[in-house]
Amino acid sequence: MIEFVWLWAFAFFPLPFLVRWLLPSRNDQPEAALRVPFYDQLAGHSADMKRSGFKQWPFWLGVLAWLCLVTAAARPQWLGEAIELPVSGRDLMLAVDLSGSMEAEDFKVRGRTVNRLVATKWVAGQFIQRRVGDRIGLILFGRQAYLQTPLTFDRETVKTLLHEAVIGLAGKETAIGDAIGLAVKRLKDKDVSSRVLILLTDGANTAGEVDPVKAAELAAQQKLKIYTIGIGADEMIVQSFFGRQRVNPSADLDETTLKAIAEKTGGRYFRARDTEELNKIYHLLDKLEPLEKEAQTFRPTTALFFWPLAIALCLTGLLSLARLNGHTMQSEGVSHG
Repeated sequence: MIEFVWLWAFAFFPLPFLVRWLLPSRNDQPEAALRVPFYDQLAGHSADMKRSGFKQWPFWLGVLAWLCLVTAAARPQWLGEAIELPVSGRDLMLAVDLSGSMEAEDFKVRGRTVNRLVATKWVAGQFIQRRVGDRIGLILFGRQAYLQTPLTFDRETVKTLLHEAVIGLAGKETAIGDAIGLAVKRLKDKDVSSRVLILLTDGANTAGEVDPVKAAELAAQQKLKIYTIGIGADEMIVQSFFGRQRVNPSADLDETTLKAIAEKTGGRYFRARDTEELNKIYHLLDKLEPLEKEAQTFRPTTALFFWPLAIALCLTGLLSLARLNGHTMQSEGVSHG
């Protein structure tokens, strides 16, 4: 169907007629000082053309041009069929650790050794892409916690901003409690049944003003469910002065605190030692039961104003040519006279 965005624009249609009615006509103007000897002949010729209807078509052409111009100003648009949006009603907040320990290269992506943040971007990016119908937000934390992206249906923007994150952007330390507190603040006004935080870290809380367990208790009061993911391999071989040695790159991972956070909020704790395990965790998170909401629809619109505008311009051009031709004919008649 066709809809006019500015329907009130049609109120300007009588404007030319009002102006013509209010302003004095040429007959009301003072008589010209110069009298033309053959004026009576011209007047008779003009009257003959008027009686024959020759002057009627420019008038109606002008009316049609003005109508098209007013129609274009009213912004006509075509409304398409209603399309239902896939909305699950879940609000997901991702909190990703950017502390210095995320530089440890104990993960592999497609056969290439990468650090923990690169692996997180690769797996979490696919997770974000699959969350059709969910509103997703992004928190980045190190020494401090920052809201990188508020809750939005725009998954591409969230994914892009995640991939642009760099280690140390929020400081080299880890403020897990502040990240949880920020998520509680951003989600407290949302639907109780849809508050979910997925927190990924590879260390222990070493900075911030809020204790992680206390923050989890506050999250539980606000009905915020937290899923925690401890990332990092159990062992890796490093080259040192004494040769090749096996070390535990996840020695600083505080699994006890992460489990406590998940248990207090009704969530779960996951351990990701490699990319495959991390990917499985995100696929498991995909199975969270969605909260049903009323279906949301939108109707695609296509602008149509340029069609009446183009017609108005064409008609105006024809009127200009007709007026120019009329002046030429009158000039030739005067010269013959």
